[in-house]
Amino acid sequence: MPISSLPSPYGIGTLGEQARKFADFLAAGGQSCWQLLPVGPTSYGDSPYQSFSSFAGNPYFIDLDALAQEGLLEPEEFQPLNWGDSPDQVDYGLLYTTRYPVLHRACDRLLAQNRPDFAAFCQEQKDWLEDYALFMALKGKHGGASWFTWPEELRLREPAALEQAQNELADEVSFWKGVQYLFFHQWNAWKQYVNALGISVIGDLPIYVALDSADVWANRSQFQLDEAGLPTEVAGCPPDAFTADGQLWGNPLFHWERMEREGYAWWLRRIAFQFKLYDTLRIDHFRGFDSYYAIPYGDKTAKNGTWKPGPGIAFFKAVNRALGKKDIIAEDLGFLTPSVRKLLKESGYPGMKILEFAFDSRDADSDYLPHRYPTHCVVYTGTHDNDTIQGWMSSAPKKGISFAKAYLRLSKREGYHWGMMRSAWASPADLAVMQFQDLLGLGSEARMNIPSTLGDNWKWRALPGAFDEKLAKRLYREMRVYQRLPKTSKRK
Repeated sequence: MPISSLPSPYGIGTLGEQARKFADFLAAGGQSCWQLLPVGPTSYGDSPYQSFSSFAGNPYFIDLDALAQEGLLEPEEFQPLNWGDSPDQVDYGLLYTTRYPVLHRACDRLLAQNRPDFAAFCQEQKDWLEDYALFMALKGKHGGASWFTWPEELRLREPAALEQAQNELADEVSFWKGVQYLFFHQWNAWKQYVNALGISVIGDLPIYVALDSADVWANRSQFQLDEAGLPTEVAGCPPDAFTADGQLWGNPLFHWERMEREGYAWWLRRIAFQFKLYDTLRIDHFRGFDSYYAIPYGDKTAKNGTWKPGPGIAFFKAVNRALGKKDIIAEDLGFLTPSVRKLLKESGYPGMKILEFAFDSRDADSDYLPHRYPTHCVVYTGTHDNDTIQGWMSSAPKKGISFAKAYLRLSKREGYHWGMMRSAWASPADLAVMQFQDLLGLGSEARMNIPSTLGDNWKWRALPGAFDEKLAKRLYREMRVYQRLPKTSKRK
């Protein structure tokens, strides 16, 4: 359940009252985990996997009612504003124009208070916060243009140019620091509440970062860029049975050789930071650590890419040495070579099983069929990149649907979504994660993302009252039947 998909009167889900109510719902439903999408500030296309920073939080998730309770806003400064007419959809364009003026008012008051904890936050987070705040201020000055189109002295981060920008844009830099303070102030309070209910938070770390990000602008040496700061090759996936042109993601690729010489310091800092936010971390596109697909920069499709070797197990050994053994889930979906399977086994991380894939596959003995699961895995009926169960049942090939009905003993009377979820809960997998849309039995209109498309993704929101006591009781009964109740559960 993404934060963005929670109900709220202000256009998008936030870290406020509904985020706590959803945690209460999970506890009442016998759940032990809440998995999120990445929570960074989104850029063009609104994808949480294309963020302006690997470290910053999304300003849209700051709860305005909570700011009013702190005296940083007056209700009349935000409640009467137009936040959109569709409570089940996020209007990102409207948010962009409406929310930032409100946050400016809140930050003006925050900065005027000279809070010691704000100064302490800026000092503790300065390794990333200084670059991020200046990056965002400069983007504002240049009309939102990407950093690699800025004047050369700013692109190349010449010290004199950076100092001049810091002085000229001091108020905007302070604003962006204030926004991050507000996000993390609310995040820490929310996470403490969730953990106190016995629920752990599963985060999602994209393997790649956006080209137009503070990460790349401030750490150019870590990426495969030319002298102008543009990528020589970019990330994506090759053509397959589902996408004839492949997937062209466009992210800059890492300079793995240099990273290795530096002990993977940038990556270690990135992962360590994520574990301050989350209890468990899902690492997206795990196979990219074994080998990655490199597409010539400027190509319009992914057809001309080539596979190149990644850092392999040496990377994860470095993570373990520096951070200790962390609770990590490997997103190991897609075509897996023997070397990827070996890397997963050597890492010790659980991989993912997608139940919908079991019946889309041409393989009659697919590894995604539950009877073939190891215990050391995480099962999903589908992820944010897949259709909902009901949507899949109405759009998948008839042969796959017939097989699913027979194998899973699905019935329309019970609801196909409940039958498929029960099969996941009944599987040997140590952890089973459902999309909230599937608990509601929603169709394709509630799908979160269609890969390689723009303009209509990441918008779905739950309506007020969607997570009620009746649904929690039914969910709890299923957990009890399949012996998936948390050990701390006190309900009978």
